[in-house]
Amino acid sequence: MNSITLLNTTIHNYSMVELLEDLNKRGGFVVTPNVDHMVKLQEDAELQEVYQVADYRVCDSKIIEYILKLLGTPIKEKISGSDLFPAFYEYNKDNTDTKIFLLGAKEGVADRARQKINEKVGREMIVDSYSPSFGFEQNPEECAYILERIKQSGATVLAVGLGAPKQEKWIAKYRHQLPNIKIFLAIGATIDFEAGEKARSPQWMSKVGLEWLHRLASEPQRLWKRYLVESLPFFALVLQYKLQTLLSEPAYPQLSTADSRTV
Repeated sequence: MNSITLLNTTIHNYSMVELLEDLNKRGGFVVTPNVDHMVKLQEDAELQEVYQVADYRVCDSKIIEYILKLLGTPIKEKISGSDLFPAFYEYNKDNTDTKIFLLGAKEGVADRARQKINEKVGREMIVDSYSPSFGFEQNPEECAYILERIKQSGATVLAVGLGAPKQEKWIAKYRHQLPNIKIFLAIGATIDFEAGEKARSPQWMSKVGLEWLHRLASEPQRLWKRYLVESLPFFALVLQYKLQTLLSEPAYPQLSTADSRTV
């Protein structure tokens, strides 16, 4: 598989079509690194382990796409979770083996997303949905209930929108307890977008790399720290990485590029 390394993370170089084809053939666990993820990955050992077991790590950031191009290692396409998920269900709308469980968002939001998506595709592709309580990941009883509900639903795909890194860590922890799930998608705020709970940025903003600005303007109290404080070290890290690469002194251990494809 063609891949590119940035800092301590290997990003798989897929186009959207290639990713959809490979997912349908082989299944697997998809994560979508963006600037926020890249910063967290420098210090969060648990998230690093999650990334090592993920089968697909595809770029969810126009900023990272620009940086990779400047570094001379361009990627084919930015693939955000909020673009991948609708592309995935449209690609599989006539594939009755594809049955999706939605996990995430506030109470009632995932169910509205389920109804709207099923109307779009013309069948009950989203077989069930669940909006967990705050802090549920620390509650073994609720996690056990969720696992059983997913199993009973007959789903073959689990789409989790809990925010990073919670969603990635939850999938990595429990995926082996869900043998019928062939595809695991970490999709962030996508459930809110699909339900109409939140509006995505205009397409032109997404294309030029300003989707983060639209989200910041939409939810300033929740997102100001992420975008204006926590993400800033990324640019210094990239500069340091480039300088040390030029000196042939790698600054970071690379995450494994093993392509285990186990779910």
